[in-house]
Amino acid sequence: MQHLEEVKNILANVLNLGERKHSLREDTILLGNLPELDSMAVVNVITALEEYYDISIDDDEISANTFETLGSLTRFVEQKLSY
Repeated sequence: MQHLEEVKNILANVLNLGERKHSLREDTILLGNLPELDSMAVVNVITALEEYYDISIDDDEISANTFETLGSLTRFVEQKLSY
């Protein structure tokens, strides 16, 4: 997962996690585990990912599975980058 650190940094910046960012790993559960990750934050994370990677993410591409773990979010981004 070559983009794991980038996705982690974007997520941490959007959610203002500060030093807690260092505890995020590929298998870290996101939804239900990070109180900062509410529905508005999901939208902000998606927007930040779109801007950083210059990709377009449609609403119908996103599901709860996308935000299940840091790894699943990173795999989603890498899949978008391979198009």
